[in-house]
Amino acid sequence: MSDIHQVVIVGSGPAGYTAAIYAARAQLSPIIYEGSVTAGGALMNTTEVENFPGFPAGVMGPDLMDSMRAQAEKFGAKLITDDIIEMDLSGEIKVLKDGSGNELRAKAVILATGSAYKEIGLENEKRLSGRGVSWCATCDGFFYRQKTVAVVGGGDSAMEEANFLTRFADKVVVIHRREALRASKIMADRAHANPKIEFIWNTEVIDVLGEQSMNALKLRNLQTGEESEMAFDGLFVAIGHLPRSELLIGQVDLDLEGYVKVDERSTRTNLKGVFACGDLVDHTYRQAITAAGTGCEAALDAERFLAGH
Repeated sequence: MSDIHQVVIVGSGPAGYTAAIYAARAQLSPIIYEGSVTAGGALMNTTEVENFPGFPAGVMGPDLMDSMRAQAEKFGAKLITDDIIEMDLSGEIKVLKDGSGNELRAKAVILATGSAYKEIGLENEKRLSGRGVSWCATCDGFFYRQKTVAVVGGGDSAMEEANFLTRFADKVVVIHRREALRASKIMADRAHANPKIEFIWNTEVIDVLGEQSMNALKLRNLQTGEESEMAFDGLFVAIGHLPRSELLIGQVDLDLEGYVKVDERSTRTNLKGVFACGDLVDHTYRQAITAAGTGCEAALDAERFLAGH
């Protein structure tokens, strides 16, 4: 691919697809690399989205992403279901290589690689991944009909996971390091009102037990230091996300947590012609609507940059 493209968007989800919609309508002929596995972003693993404007009855996360994707394609964005595996963003012309060995050159790049699920960090958590340990209730909840499962976390994501799992499991136990949830009031109230959900407070998971599949958790009470074991059929980890910025180390400025730094009230990074949006830059809000908003901003910033060059 020897042409020099106007703009390449790396990543999808609400930020990447919105950037593609705006860039395509601006006649920039954007190419968007959706990702080979992560196309659509985190909302592909989300059930009903009730707070995205324009959907008073709610909308399923995958359906929302499919609609955004179709809208970007309608206006002329070229969508590629592959990963960018190498980037050189330092020059005036940016050079990117995808997983199929294609090399692209572009005047501007929009980074929208999003975030990944955060792990507890236990050796057996990784070993038993897919064999009782999961990070996605919508993906794996079906396998836990009439079972007892644990959810680790105390935020909105954990409460959404817990409530969803009650469709299948007989009992869902939320394990949280603090004595109160961090979730929004509406999500916390919904979980507390669900008769299938129980809570264990001031407690952390220190090991995942089982040989071929998980069968129990080892717990530690953070107030007393007492350790105990409790039988579970499954563990769902919902303790937050990490920015997908591995490819960007040493290229654009990152903060101590790995999020891309941008100029205030813009999506500009420290490199000319490189813009970042969505969960890749957002410590605080991490909502579909805020990601879409920054995707719009990134496309507008890229359009203005290209018009001036």
